[in-house]
Amino acid sequence: MTNYFRHSKRQKKSKRLDTISVSGEAEGGLIRVVATANKEIKEITIDPVFLSNADKEELEELLVVALNKAIAQAENISQAEMQAASKDMLGGLGGLFNQ
Repeated sequence: MTNYFRHSKRQKKSKRLDTISVSGEAEGGLIRVVATANKEIKEITIDPVFLSNADKEELEELLVVALNKAIAQAENISQAEMQAASKDMLGGLGGLFNQ
């Protein structure tokens, strides 16, 4: 029963993280990456004027910057969700021990 409860909580957390969008930008928004808090990339937008003037190496570098920013935001949200879930679980257990 306990494993089922934990699994169910993880599934709910995972589904919730799928609904949270994060983004990372580079060069003042010329490159923008949108992802879920589960670290799934949903969209990459590159300004067409920038793209027409950028060289391959510059584009690759800026994509890495934007992707890493989006992933860092996703990780922060995921950790905050886990901490909140842990507090909820510990709060519930605290009631058992205080009785």
